[in-house]
Amino acid sequence: MPPLPAAMVPGLTKQIIRIVEAGVVRVATGSSMEHRLRELKQSLDEILTDCRPQVMALEQLYAHYERTQPAILMGHARGVIMLSAAEHEVPVTSYSATSVKKTVSGHGRAPKEQMQAAVCHHLGLKTAPEPHDVADALAIALCHLFSQPGRDLAKVHKEQ
Repeated sequence: MPPLPAAMVPGLTKQIIRIVEAGVVRVATGSSMEHRLRELKQSLDEILTDCRPQVMALEQLYAHYERTQPAILMGHARGVIMLSAAEHEVPVTSYSATSVKKTVSGHGRAPKEQMQAAVCHHLGLKTAPEPHDVADALAIALCHLFSQPGRDLAKVHKEQ
C-alpha cells in the first residue's frame, strides 16, 4: 500500500495529521480561540515542514441545523489547516463523512464501530486506534488512497 496522505479531522481540541509520522496535535483547551488557532498553525507548520506530505485529505464540514456551534468552531480550525497546507504547497482534497464511510467500509451510513473495524482491516491493526479521532483521520486517508484512479473499490470491499 502506498504511503497514506496527511489526513485531518478539523477541531480545536486536537488535530490528527499524518498519523504514522506525526501523531496527534493537541492544543490547549483552556486558552482563547486565537491562541488555540495560533498553536494549531505553528504545530501544523512544523509537521508539514518535517513530513512534507504530497497531499492532505480533509473532512468536509457538516452542520446540523440545531447544532451549528461545533461546525463554526471546526470551520476556524479547517481554515487554519487549509492556510498552512497552502503555505507549504500541499494540495488539499476534501471528502464528506458519507463518502469516507462508503469508500472505506462499503456503507455510507456505517456506525463508528464499523468504521473502526474497516480501518483495522485495511491497515492490519489488531485494535482500533485511540482516540477515535485517529481512526477517523485514518479513514479519511484511506478514502483518499482508495479514490485514486486505477483503484478497484469493488475489490477493496470484497477483501473485507
